Amino acid sequence: MKIVIVGAGAVGTHLAKLLSVEHENVVLMDENADRLGKMESLFDLKTVVGSPTRISDLKQAGADDTDLFVAVTPDESANLIACILAHNLGARKTIARIDNYEYLQPKHKEYFNSMGVDSLIYPEQLAAEEIANSIKYSWMRQLLEFGNGALVMIGVKIRANSEIINIPFKDLVRDIPYHIVALQRGEDTIIPRGHDIILADDLVCFMTTKEQIPYVRKICGKEEYAEVRSLIMMGGSRIAVRTANLIKDSIKVKIIESDINRCRKLIELVDDRVMIINGDARDPDLLLSEGIEYTDAFISLSDNSESNILACLSAKRSGVHRTVAEIENIDYISMAESMDIGSVINKKKLAASNIFQMMLNTDVSSVKCLTFIQAVVAEFPVREGAGITRRPVKDLGLPNGANIGGLIRNGQGLHVSGNTMIQAGDHVIIFCLERVLKKLEKFFE
Repeated sequence: MKIVIVGAGAVGTHLAKLLSVEHENVVLMDENADRLGKMESLFDLKTVVGSPTRISDLKQAGADDTDLFVAVTPDESANLIACILAHNLGARKTIARIDNYEYLQPKHKEYFNSMGVDSLIYPEQLAAEEIANSIKYSWMRQLLEFGNGALVMIGVKIRANSEIINIPFKDLVRDIPYHIVALQRGEDTIIPRGHDIILADDLVCFMTTKEQIPYVRKICGKEEYAEVRSLIMMGGSRIAVRTANLIKDSIKVKIIESDINRCRKLIELVDDRVMIINGDARDPDLLLSEGIEYTDAFISLSDNSESNILACLSAKRSGVHRTVAEIENIDYISMAESMDIGSVINKKKLAASNIFQMMLNTDVSSVKCLTFIQAVVAEFPVREGAGITRRPVKDLGLPNGANIGGLIRNGQGLHVSGNTMIQAGDHVIIFCLERVLKKLEKFFE
């Protein structure tokens, strides 16, 4: 597949690296040669210096004969114009990064499609949805729903009081209402086999149904975790605004922002129930005066990853149970997990999950990147005659690094065993490492 990415900022370079590892034909384009740097020599891709709104430059990058055109510059207008031009030149699919939430409303979809923009990405909204979920279920690191909630994937940090630590999987998998698809131990992502065991401080991914969430909570030793009723956010970014408007009304929300002009703007953007405070959320005296020791959750959303990590650590020392940090430097994510700061939000990975979905030839319902594990979870609808329906699961020969977490049949979430026969019409939820995602296509053809 030929892919043209316009914009060598944080999102664009991250996507280019990921896709080049997949051995796709990738072209990375930017107006600034310095941003392109050594990308061409370090990765298997081509770089082009040029403007996203100049037709001659788009042709030089190959936009007139590309399978996927992705515009992720910081300029929303340039991204939309670039996609419109690329579509008219011959690009088969286009995707634009936007900054205006209104554009995502369903009533506008047909309008953008008619202009040649197939899909829109608003990373801040994706991040806000992720944060809102992490606040709703304070004992989890991540929650993803599939099939309108028929199946859920839960990411949990396992503590020493858990019922399932130090037990081999072959002794753990009898008559249990969940499936453990993977675990993260330090830097290692492990797809468990019979002899593997779960250790304290492992990050574990469970696939189960909503009805069994309380059971999973019990076996993980998380029953004592209280619901979030109050939270403080550091930074009044767009993510903070979207998060505040997504969180349920019963939660008391405070946003601490150092820029007085931004504070005035925030008053117009959020509900009256949200308190806006002008100050530096890194100031311990300010946090004490705002009742940090009685606050259930602290969310750090500044534009500095180091500050966000340190702020969350400080909040934990003050007694805050639930912390969430926006970390845009991917190299810091594993370090943050080792420091046990709580949930990590990364816009680049969230945007990547959307673009991975457009890369696949198969009609994938959804693809989600996991923040705390170097992997993705994908939902594949099963067509009549698809290869995956011809043998039991144990004989499918799925690639190493892939694990079926469950399936949805007639709207009901079901667990999968080695003898399960997948049927046309099912939706199969597969956990996999990023590098093997495209290898799964052939099973659904």
